[in-house]
This record gives sequence, C-alpha cells and structure tokens, in this order.
Amino acid sequence: VADAQYGLYVWPCAVVLAQFLWAHREDLPGKRVLEVGAGAGLPGVLAARCGAEVILSDSEELPRCLRHGRRSCRLNGLPHVPVLGLTWGRLAPALLTLPPLDIILGSDVFFDPKDFEDILTTVYFLLEKNPHAQFWTTYQVRSADWSIEALLCKWKLKATRVPLRLFGADKEHLAGSSLPGRHTIEMMIISLTTPHGT
Repeated sequence: VADAQYGLYVWPCAVVLAQFLWAHREDLPGKRVLEVGAGAGLPGVLAARCGAEVILSDSEELPRCLRHGRRSCRLNGLPHVPVLGLTWGRLAPALLTLPPLDIILGSDVFFDPKDFEDILTTVYFLLEKNPHAQFWTTYQVRSADWSIEALLCKWKLKATRVPLRLFGADKEHLAGSSLPGRHTIEMMIISLTTPHGT
C-alpha cells in the first residue's frame, strides 16, 4: 500500500503480520512489543492501537526509515511511540537498554540472505534477555535455496510455522487492498529451543 501524499509504503508481508495481530488483538493490551526493521511500522502501529506498549525500530544507518516510522506514528495518533535506530547484528546502547519484551515483530526481514545471520543474532540476543518472548515474523519465499534452518539450529532457536488460513490471511485480497495474502508469503513464530526456567 503506497501513500503518495506521505511517501509511505507498506509491503505485503507487513499486511499479513498485521492481520495476525488483529486476529490476536484481545491478547495485546499491556504486552511489550518491539518491531524490528519496521519501516512504516504497520504491525507495530496496529499493536499500539490495540493497547500494546510498542517500540518501533529500524537500522540506525537508515535515517529516512526512522523518519517514516515517526511520521506513521504521528499520522496514527501515536506520537508517544518511540522509534529507535537498531542495526541487526550490532550491540549498540539502544539494543542493550531496551525494556523487557513479550513480542518481537518483523515483517519481511528475511529479504537478503547476507543479513540472515545478523537478524538471528539480534533476535537470539533479545530472546535470551526475554526467554519467554517470541519473534513473530512473516516473510516472502523468494528462493528455495534461501533457508534459515541451519542458523536456527546454530542459535538454538525453534520455528513454528503458522498457516495463513488460521488467521484469515490466505485470501486473494487482504485488508481491503489488492495485496496478496497468499502465494509466497509465510509466517512463523521463533522462540528459544529451551527457555530458561522451564
């Protein structure tokens, strides 16, 4: 969904992840949520509108993305939502000082294989700090050769696939738009293989 007036673009994976959040909106009030690689932040903005305590983040090296996230928050009546610069794979002060989290969101962050390890390094760090948190992610299958399975094993993470039909995201048109809600978009929930204390 492009908004020419404000220059914001929402990728199809973000719409599918937002649909998942909407299907679970009764569970969101009071949850502490971080969206990574947020861009315009549709999933995070929706979570905040549903009562979650949300932080949006994108690469500190992409100030334009951070501005888009802040603009999206203002346009949606959420000027209090923080938008932080967090770069995958980098232990920066903003990452180290994050408050406790329940849910980490990421739509289409598994875009370029060269970034997969940095993404999962960051996700692992966040899940180690928050052992009962989960990483909810949607991604577009772009190549059968691109897999994160070996990296999940390396970082002691497990992934549970979530069929799109379970939350009404398998329709040809999703959220009143022509965005594809099926085809090559998939969803999974990533968590620690063995959370501490269990």
